[in-house]
Amino acid sequence: MENDKPKSKVIIIPPARQPLRRVAIYCRVSTTHESQDESLDIQIKTLKQVVESNPKWRLYEIYCDKDSGGNVERYGFQKLISDCYENRIDIVLVKTISRFARNTVDLLETVSRLKGLGVEIIFYQENLRTSETDNDILISALSAIAQAESESTGEAIKWGLKQGFMSGKSKLYSRKCFGYKHNEDGELIIDEGQADVVRTIFELYLSGLSVISISRELHKRKIKSPQGKDTWSKHSIQTVLNNEKYIGNVLLGKTYSGDFPNNKQYKNTGEEDQFIMKDAHEPIIEVEMFEQVQEEMKRRSNIEIVYGAVKRKGTHYSSKREKQD
Repeated sequence: MENDKPKSKVIIIPPARQPLRRVAIYCRVSTTHESQDESLDIQIKTLKQVVESNPKWRLYEIYCDKDSGGNVERYGFQKLISDCYENRIDIVLVKTISRFARNTVDLLETVSRLKGLGVEIIFYQENLRTSETDNDILISALSAIAQAESESTGEAIKWGLKQGFMSGKSKLYSRKCFGYKHNEDGELIIDEGQADVVRTIFELYLSGLSVISISRELHKRKIKSPQGKDTWSKHSIQTVLNNEKYIGNVLLGKTYSGDFPNNKQYKNTGEEDQFIMKDAHEPIIEVEMFEQVQEEMKRRSNIEIVYGAVKRKGTHYSSKREKQD
């Protein structure tokens, strides 16, 4: 009877099928210049291959930014973080640390936030994973190096721009503005239609009209602004009246960048070198008329300097009051 006892049978219970880990790719280039498009494409192509080669991963989305490293409005980055909070991402894949964060503080703060959400960041080039806690110190060190590289790059860019300014070979000397267009060689030549508008603005201003009155007059004459709008802004008219290009000169260095990571642009009032190229192209306005306008703008300004301090005058210029006088 013992031989009739059924034999024991082993049943294999396969492991539960694990869902594929959702991978987000983040890419960034440090400028909006067209030449960086290729760099962005290379980043995307490289990281997509990394995802496709891992059978346990699936690509969720690619997030991109084209901006300066000091620009806080990185919309792709902000969307990435938002999706992490919505539990849509398991892994963030980045080519290198310098593409992910502006500085050490930003990097460690973001790493901490995402680790708290259970999201892993992988820095492909450095072969670092934030899930390995021992890497925290190394990430901090590498981020400091990346920050130093960014500072060095920023200084190199400034040096390169300055050399172009000094040699007169910078393309910024032939940057187009309202009233001019480029010929086949990329040189500035007069756009007669727009040039007539420039002359009109100068003449109206010297006739006694205020900037606001000029805007109304241009609107009445159905002359569109440089942006193609029906109404000219005060800023657009003031830019025309102040632009030395209309007498054939080009002044570079009107603004300068702050130190890293603050890349904010500041008006150059003597803090940095400026470079002027005279007789760079054909003028639209006579020098005498241009100088008269500059003097008149100073006279009408409600700002004055008293003992080194900026003060507002008690009266404002009015074209109506001017006519009454």
